[in-house]
Amino acid sequence: MVLSVGKLFEEIAGLEKAGVEVRSRLRVSEACPLILPFHAAIDIAREAAKEKAGTAKIGTTGRGIGPAYEDKIARRALRVQDLKYPERFATKLRELLDLHNHLLTTYLGSADMAWDEKIATYMQNGAIQFEPVYAEAMAQAELLKPMIADVSRELNEAHQTGVNLLFEGAQGTLLDIDHGTYPFVTSSNCVAGNAAAGAGVGPGLLHYVLGITKAYCTRVGGGPFPTELDWDKEGTPGWHMSTVGAERGTTTGRARRCGWFDAALLKRSAQVNGLSGLCITKLDVLDGLAELKLCTGYELDGETIDILPMGADDIARCTPIYETLPGWSDSSVGVTHYENLPVNAQRYLDRIQETTGVPIHVVSTSPDRDHTILIRHPYHA
Repeated sequence: MVLSVGKLFEEIAGLEKAGVEVRSRLRVSEACPLILPFHAAIDIAREAAKEKAGTAKIGTTGRGIGPAYEDKIARRALRVQDLKYPERFATKLRELLDLHNHLLTTYLGSADMAWDEKIATYMQNGAIQFEPVYAEAMAQAELLKPMIADVSRELNEAHQTGVNLLFEGAQGTLLDIDHGTYPFVTSSNCVAGNAAAGAGVGPGLLHYVLGITKAYCTRVGGGPFPTELDWDKEGTPGWHMSTVGAERGTTTGRARRCGWFDAALLKRSAQVNGLSGLCITKLDVLDGLAELKLCTGYELDGETIDILPMGADDIARCTPIYETLPGWSDSSVGVTHYENLPVNAQRYLDRIQETTGVPIHVVSTSPDRDHTILIRHPYHA
């Protein structure tokens, strides 16, 4: 992962306000690369340049994630451990600013852009200034130092004592830099195997992989979406999913695009993640739809295929092949036992298992965490 220290402390403050103690329980790897203000500036400027040129935007959050990963791969990133050494941090920061300000001012035309107040505080004539970035980083470093740790060692020691370890992915499989809808992807590997590489544990510790997916499909930002519906037209199934499901991006608040469940897409996800089981969320959102469609494959260049192809170009040319299933009018909200679900809801879930080849182990029937059908506990699998 890459880390914005400022955003981290915003989230910590929110939890502390709610009465949750965080700091003594949180460890941050010293090897983690940092997201800094110039990364966000580059991210925003690139998307603006694409829009101005009339080309498709990637649909990034504008938080600087991609540019921070570029520095990591180029072996020039400032990392958490650098915060412990002010002179070293300052030297590396000056070098990065020389490079990135050249890109901002000469290629991306940053001096002529209208920047929001937060970015503008670091900027002069379109260039990010050293002093405000350095001063902020050093102030944050004092707060972060008690949480900096050798995370790999702590996790492996915990495992040796018999502690259960849970790794959570932050992005969907189709946003993976290698296996997703490239180039409409994030900048990291977000498949299950990267939990081992990212956390510094051996892949043999990943005993069980739970794939989490909604009972329908959604996507934020640009990129191909074979089963996408007309989700902004009132009275349509897509509108139903969007409004009942309150489909907004958690980071940006952007409306999520909505569509029918894509079993062929999930086959690809199951393959690259080695899924042990599925968790189906938001089943209750489908309550009241007269019928449902389930994508089981695609037509591509005159051929029928049953798994999502690789890369955005081929995916954009796919025509989905649907099965139609009856919907249900009875409420599934709050159901905690599988046999108590509406019969057609059970049939829908059964068909998902059959077409994807992955057993369903968990079903969520409302935003309330207690409204969960636990068919097979991941720790007991």
